[in-house]
Amino acid sequence: MDAAAGGAHMMDFEAIKVQIITDTSLAKDALHVHIGLAIFIAVRLFTALLGWRRAGWLIAWLFALSAALGGEWLDYRAEQLGGAIVPDTEHWHDIWNTMLWPTLLLIIGPWLAPRARKAPTATTSSTKNSGEDVEQSFEQA
Repeated sequence: MDAAAGGAHMMDFEAIKVQIITDTSLAKDALHVHIGLAIFIAVRLFTALLGWRRAGWLIAWLFALSAALGGEWLDYRAEQLGGAIVPDTEHWHDIWNTMLWPTLLLIIGPWLAPRARKAPTATTSSTKNSGEDVEQSFEQA
């Protein structure tokens, strides 16, 4: 891909970002928070459907991190092409905003999720539900 085509794609990314900010009336920081959460939750729900209980949390977090880093890389490339480099602290601020809630959910999420219960065996469920133990205790008394 030549530099002109790369520059056009970067401008498309910037135009899409500005359009989303305009359409949603969200501040740029709030957009980062919502994007990070949306990606994390969407991937986590998908991994849950696949039955990936523990690994799903990490996979969702890695997707959110990839999106945050990828978005900041695109921002940085657009700045280079436009000749207006923003300080690195602003990029780290955006990554922090994007990753705060996915990181907290990664840490506490596994403890909030309901645990899978073991299915009762045929012998234990029939004796517990039948009430035979109660009758035996009355007969012994």
